[in-house]
Amino acid sequence: MKKQTLSALVLLLVALIWGSAFVAQSKGMEHVGAFTYNGARSFLGGIVLLPVLPLLSKAGGSKAPRADEPSRKKATVTGGLCCGVVLFAASSLQQLGVSMTTAGKAGFITALYIVIVPILGIFLRRRIPAAVWLCVAAAVAGFYLLCVKEDFSVGRGDLLVLGCAFVFSVHIMTIDRFNAKGADAAKMSCIQFFTAGVLSLPLMFIFEEPSLSSLWDARLTIAYAGILSSGVAYTLQIFAQKHADPTTATLIMSLESVFAALSGWLILGETLSAKELCGCGVVFAAVVAAQLIAMRSNDG
Repeated sequence: MKKQTLSALVLLLVALIWGSAFVAQSKGMEHVGAFTYNGARSFLGGIVLLPVLPLLSKAGGSKAPRADEPSRKKATVTGGLCCGVVLFAASSLQQLGVSMTTAGKAGFITALYIVIVPILGIFLRRRIPAAVWLCVAAAVAGFYLLCVKEDFSVGRGDLLVLGCAFVFSVHIMTIDRFNAKGADAAKMSCIQFFTAGVLSLPLMFIFEEPSLSSLWDARLTIAYAGILSSGVAYTLQIFAQKHADPTTATLIMSLESVFAALSGWLILGETLSAKELCGCGVVFAAVVAAQLIAMRSNDG
């Protein structure tokens, strides 16, 4: 119970960081391209973890026997590489898609990962309570109220963002899989950032024209996204998912879009209509309900 509650609070913090990072990310894209931005933030995320890896690894240490240590190391390296590939694909699709569609539609389409994760769970033979499915449906309705501001149509950018939602779902399930194998969460997170950064390099030079001056202009937004959104938030996500069901974890992390809207209101002076405020309330209620259901199930 205590571990589950702590995990929920940590994932809530993750959603807050990701949501507020939306402002920094939007500003950063005024100076650099998608692959340059993602590459810089990924390398920075990995670098800031290096000095604290021993401490983080000790904090999340496995109770597995020494005989299992080789398999744990294999799971850590393999998991880090797999998560890095998936994270690179998801981040790239999101950045490219957002540039081709409206923010409202992009936010709603990305939020569809809260539906995709439990569907993927079915294929992995995970039992999802009917009440949780109702919470997922309520959250989707809330996201619609919050994000969609115009007639919904499907364009190239919409399809790219939909692909991003699917790949982010795979990322959540991949973390869950390697956590179950006893991977070192901190090291796996560090490996995933360097993997995503390396994969961004060739595309950055092929499709964009990165320069030190443009990176310097975007330095503050890259620092925020690299240190907090990547280094801190993604690592906390991996730690927290050790004690959280993927579907419930996804619902909590989906509050990212609510925090993004609130951050835009507080920092950029964007206004929220009554419909959008209602959407925030519906999503928040759905997440709280799902967490209470999960806690009751564990008590039973």
